[in-house]
Order: sequence, then C-alpha cells, then structure tokens
Amino acid sequence: MFILKKLISQFFLPVPLCLELFIIGLVLLLFTQKQRAGKLIISIGMILFTFLSYEAIPNILLKPLESQYSSLMLTTPSDPTTDDIVPSVKWIVVLGGGNIPDPKIPVTSQLSETSMVRLIEAVRLHNRIPESKLILSGGGVFGLVPEAETMSTVAKAIGVNQEDLILETDSKDTEDEARLIKPIVGNDKFILVTSASHMPRSMGMFRKLGMYPIAAPTDYMVKERQGISPSDFFPNSGSLRKAEGVIHEYLGIFWAKLRGQI
Repeated sequence: MFILKKLISQFFLPVPLCLELFIIGLVLLLFTQKQRAGKLIISIGMILFTFLSYEAIPNILLKPLESQYSSLMLTTPSDPTTDDIVPSVKWIVVLGGGNIPDPKIPVTSQLSETSMVRLIEAVRLHNRIPESKLILSGGGVFGLVPEAETMSTVAKAIGVNQEDLILETDSKDTEDEARLIKPIVGNDKFILVTSASHMPRSMGMFRKLGMYPIAAPTDYMVKERQGISPSDFFPNSGSLRKAEGVIHEYLGIFWAKLRGQI
C-alpha cells in the first residue's frame, strides 16, 4: 500500500502532470483526427505549468496550511508561552523529511533540506527546555539507512548529548510515525516539530490516536518580504517546487481523511 500510494501520488505532482497532458495532447494531434482536443489538452498543460511557475499561485495555496498553527518561539524567559510549555513538556518529536545516505559527503549534506531545518528547530527548542528528550523519527524507506540514524549523527555533531536522543527507525510515513511514537510518549504532552505545511495533517493524525501534541511548525515556504524584485515577474523552478509541496500535502490530507486517519 505504501509503495502504491507513493507511485500514484507522483502522477499528480506539477511536472509529471503537465508532461502527461503534453504527451496526451501530442498523441491526439499526431496520431488521431481529434486535433481540437489535442490542442485543448496541450493548452491546459501549458497554462497549468505557467501558473504554477509563478510564486503567487503556490503561495496562495500554501498559506492556509502554513498559517493554521503559530510558531513556537520560546525565545526569552518573558515569552508568555515559556511558562506554560517548559514545565509540562519533556518530549520533542521530530518528523523525518528525507535523507540520502552517502558516506562520501558530510553527514549534514545527507539529510534533505527539509529534515535539516526540522532538526535544527528541534535542537533550538531542546536547548530552551531543560532535561527534554529529542525523539527522532524516520525509517529506512526503500532500503536506505533509517533517517532517524542520520538525524542522530547530525544532532550529536552539533552538540546534543547521546542520552537526550531517542530513535524511532521503523516508520515509513506520518501514519507510522504517529503509531510508533505513541508508546514512547504515552499520555504526556509533547512538542511536535515538522514543516508548517505538513503540520495540519500531522496534528490530525497524532490527535486521532489520542495523543497531545503541541505544534512547533518550521520550514516555512511562504515568507513575507518588503517590496518586490524583478524575479517576481518571471516563472521559476522554486515556485514549481512549492507547488509540488502543496499538492503533496493536499493529496495527503485527502488520503488521510478517506482512510479515517484524521
């Protein structure tokens, strides 16, 4: 089921979807009499590709996901959330976001950018909460080294003590992570660190199992900035990457609701 889910979802991501439309349109144009239909399908693919290549469109779709939960700052002792959270939390859960083990490069480069940002945010919170433990989650998908092990190596390299790390190395997706972390945290409150766009789905899955997560979103893709730049008027690959992320999340939410996971 996991492999099938991953395979099917690829067909709905921006670049594969647009290529599928182009190919279907070309086949109709070159090998059938349905010239009008072929032109229409190619046009739809081109319009879709163009729209998703401009930053404004993915941002509009991402904003509702990333704004559902506020950042957990804990920057100073006077932060009003500090007194509420610090005494009641001993677990900080970090969800995996991808890794490619390669012994020829530094371990910090073996984690995906998403995983690295999540880990760094978790370490920041760990430093603000005395005696907290980091639960690093992520198994070895498709035969790779478990992501939790790679995150653990990076965490120790940047100063986290071995005794403060707990590894969950068997999960393949968010559903697995929630199910396998539940026996570790029990009925305790815990901080859940993942990407801001992934947080709504994650919170829903963990709460569905009767758990008590406190959201700590990070890895924001939508960032407010002052003024405009020339790049705002041109399509770019970064916007397609954002579109891929937001479509992945909405597909994930749809699938989770369909299966009663949230």
